[in-house]
Amino acid sequence: MPDLLQIGGITDAMRDRLSERFTIHQATGDYPAEAITHIVTNGHDGVPADVLAKCTNAKMAASYGVGYDAIDTDACVERGIIVTHTPDVLNAEVASTTIMLMLASFRNLLADEAHARSGAWETDGNAPLSRSADNRRVGILGLGRIGQAIADKLKAFDADIHYHTRSQKDVPYTYHDTLVGMAKAVEVIICITPGGPSTNKIVNAEVMEALGPQGTLINVSRGSVIDEAAMVAALQSGKLGYAALDVFEEEPKIPDALKTMSNVVLLPHVGSATVETRAAMGALVVDNVLSHLDTGKTLTPVPETAHLNGS
Repeated sequence: MPDLLQIGGITDAMRDRLSERFTIHQATGDYPAEAITHIVTNGHDGVPADVLAKCTNAKMAASYGVGYDAIDTDACVERGIIVTHTPDVLNAEVASTTIMLMLASFRNLLADEAHARSGAWETDGNAPLSRSADNRRVGILGLGRIGQAIADKLKAFDADIHYHTRSQKDVPYTYHDTLVGMAKAVEVIICITPGGPSTNKIVNAEVMEALGPQGTLINVSRGSVIDEAAMVAALQSGKLGYAALDVFEEEPKIPDALKTMSNVVLLPHVGSATVETRAAMGALVVDNVLSHLDTGKTLTPVPETAHLNGS
């Protein structure tokens, strides 16, 4: 059987299917690098440069997740290695997580739950009033497939939707050609743009100041998209009002300052982390690998390597 390199964890269902067709090797141990033809990884670990260099006969790398900025696609293109990811199957789940973060922030979910659980309601009376999440001006940074799913779910809250992307789209939302311009026009910014050099710290101090002391910043994309130090400073100074975050610059490390702030909601990168969605993602990873093994073609190649599909 051909040899497959596993980077990071996989589910039992993925392992069962893959082991029927491949000899699976763990990247943490000794493995026959020159014999590896297929690599299975995830969006966080990607494929380290030294691993990619050693696997001289690799033909494809299948990533468990929609983001793939931890994989050097330029190097893969040079060597004819096709890269796949798992789009679409997690759109609805990440959109639901985004709505959850927005509601938790606006309605003081964590503080109110603690108020009820601690007995403070009995001893101290009612909790402070929260903010309504309805009829808000919401800006979406990155109106791709997940961004559109978020916009669809925001309709239930009568949101006035704005967006910023590299080019205008044929959608019934307000387009802004600059991120600062959008930040000045909205009350909420939702980050759902891909990671990588082109978006590194794109949400900077200027953007956060434009969003303002009543503004809410939500990130369900990559931690690198936001200048984390600038965000901490803006929240501490009051230049930015609120933040609701699922991703961070140095995961799993979260700045201690964020943990102490009552105007911040924190999640441990669980945007797509439900049993159902993760099963669908895992199935698509394996489907891509098996399709490539059998036909030379994959189901969901990343755009940078799509031209290699079937070549």
